[in-house]
Amino acid sequence: MGVLLSDKDKRTDYCGTLSAADIGREVCVMGWAQKQRDLGSLIFIDLRDRTGIVQLSFDSQTEKSIFDAAFGVRAEYVLCAKGVVRSRGDGAINKNIPTGEIEIYVKDLKVLSSSATPPFEIVEDSKVNAELRLKHRYLDLRRPDMQRNIIARSKISKIARDYFADNGFIEIETPDLIAPTPEGARDYLVPSRVLPGKFYALPQSPQLYKQLLMVSGFDRYIQIARCFRDEDLRADRQPEFTQIDLEMSFVTQDDVISMTEGFLKKLFKEFKGVDLPLPLKRMTYAEAMEKYGSDKPDLRFGFEITNISDEVKNCEFKVFAGAIENGGSVRGINIKGGADKFSRKEIDALTEFAKTYKAKGLAWSKSINGEISSSYAKFLTEKENEAVYEKLGFEEGDLILIVADRNKVVFDTLGALRCHIAKKLGLADPFDYKLLWITEFPLLEYDEEANRYKAMHHPFTMPMEEDIGYLKTEPEKVRSVAYDIVINGTEAGGGSIRIHTPEIQDAMFEALGMKEEEYNEKFGFLLEAFKYGTPPHGGLAFGLDRLVALMLGIDDIRDVIAFPKVQNASELMTKCPTKPDPDALRDLSIKVTKEEEEYL
Repeated sequence: MGVLLSDKDKRTDYCGTLSAADIGREVCVMGWAQKQRDLGSLIFIDLRDRTGIVQLSFDSQTEKSIFDAAFGVRAEYVLCAKGVVRSRGDGAINKNIPTGEIEIYVKDLKVLSSSATPPFEIVEDSKVNAELRLKHRYLDLRRPDMQRNIIARSKISKIARDYFADNGFIEIETPDLIAPTPEGARDYLVPSRVLPGKFYALPQSPQLYKQLLMVSGFDRYIQIARCFRDEDLRADRQPEFTQIDLEMSFVTQDDVISMTEGFLKKLFKEFKGVDLPLPLKRMTYAEAMEKYGSDKPDLRFGFEITNISDEVKNCEFKVFAGAIENGGSVRGINIKGGADKFSRKEIDALTEFAKTYKAKGLAWSKSINGEISSSYAKFLTEKENEAVYEKLGFEEGDLILIVADRNKVVFDTLGALRCHIAKKLGLADPFDYKLLWITEFPLLEYDEEANRYKAMHHPFTMPMEEDIGYLKTEPEKVRSVAYDIVINGTEAGGGSIRIHTPEIQDAMFEALGMKEEEYNEKFGFLLEAFKYGTPPHGGLAFGLDRLVALMLGIDDIRDVIAFPKVQNASELMTKCPTKPDPDALRDLSIKVTKEEEEYL
């Protein structure tokens, strides 16, 4: 059931834009029926489009064919309604919607398309399980909150484009079919039909191309870039994602940071109405790890990490002393006023949480009504306990949590615990924005499985000038000219000043354990380009999906992506990935040696 639009059917207004100022106007609106209410001689239909809902009204004076058409309308029918805007009257005003003062008295109604009964109701904040919503994503996207999310994403993209265009950036598209990259996550590979046995990769980022654009003289580049990484999914990761990607020539770290802060100031002002104070706070990687156990610290709450190794290094408690003897440390956090908020059972649950980060256990003390209960105090002397309490600022009503282990385990565990506890206590307000830069990241980190160093960011990151000499002798000491922008404990973007000389790039590849023949084969085009006058350059990329989610206070980036993937990187709606046609495989000279069982 349904009819076509005629040339006379022209939408004059969106549903949610009408108000008391439009009373008396003849309008034509189109959208989906949210609900129909039949009161006998009266029929009301709530009509919805992406701007909101307006009430359509029919009564005994309505032409019979129009009244009958309204009687037959069901949820999600697509309608075209023409009529006059009128006041609902004092007793019928709906204060819950912007159009609640008015309604459209309908003179002409067309059912453009009927609808089967939807598998779930199209309403705000649906509690329907995620799998059903994603299987029918086209219906899920009709929901008002989802439409606001996608529209917000569009607005943020436009703010970015406008800001960078106003600052002299040139938007340039880089290829989606590129050579595979040896560093970072796994590539998605695309077979070549024309060159059998050879493959393209989908870009994990436009990194090499944007550096080549700097060599080409386009000194300010911007792109809203699609990127692809074949890695395990989390709430803030998808196999395909979008970056606000930029690069600048003849710049220092401060130049890139200043330009980026200008964008953030504009974004927060235009999108949130928040006047972001600049410059933003900066913190070195080393300080972030020492205080917060994370290179993306959340500053919305306290619970800073304190090193108590000196206070317990000579104690008789083997858990503490042994960790220090083995090159680790003993550190703790103080949950101020938390003693009565965590029962013994809840502390045991925190211990189990700590074990998921490879901690062997969790030591604790709490003080209630002048009495201290503790899991470890009896193993320390009175003097040692007093020293620990003083260092941690332990007072009446407090709960202290202590981890003793290798530094990585200690930092990971306490860093996660402070965020976990803050969330449980309701201290992590998503709209209490705390932004900071993390700088001076280690250039390299040791990969024990591969038995070699790997780049913490990527192999084109410039080492700090004073550390270059360590590249060949003590690579672990080398800091990079890299910087991440962190918002409420989430890395929203990151970048670096790039290596622009063949000599330093060669030294970097050698530190990564790559032979000259190997890196020339993989990156020879880049090293060749560097021979022809390369300006100092650097840049940054925001994760657009994460940025939109942060601005909206949403935890899962799937809710700001129109058609996202699920945990196993499949899409429930189209059931991809799928088995290819045998003829297509033959054309690509590919033979499948293993097939996955059905997963959808």
